[in-house]
Amino acid sequence: MHKYSKGWFVKQLRDHGMLVHPQYKSHLGNYKESELRNLYYRYVEKEMLDSEQK
Repeated sequence: MHKYSKGWFVKQLRDHGMLVHPQYKSHLGNYKESELRNLYYRYVEKEMLDSEQK
C-alpha cells in the first residue's frame, strides 16, 4: 500500500483505535484523503509526540 494514500491513512488511524471520525461519528472510508490526513496529524502525530516527551 502506498504510504500517504487514503487507504494508508485509514489503516494508521484504525491501528490507533480510531474506527470512526471523532467529530461526525461516521466511517473513515467516507472521507477524502485530505480529511484523513488532517485527522492523522491531529491525533496520531500528536500522540507520538506526547509519548516521546514523557
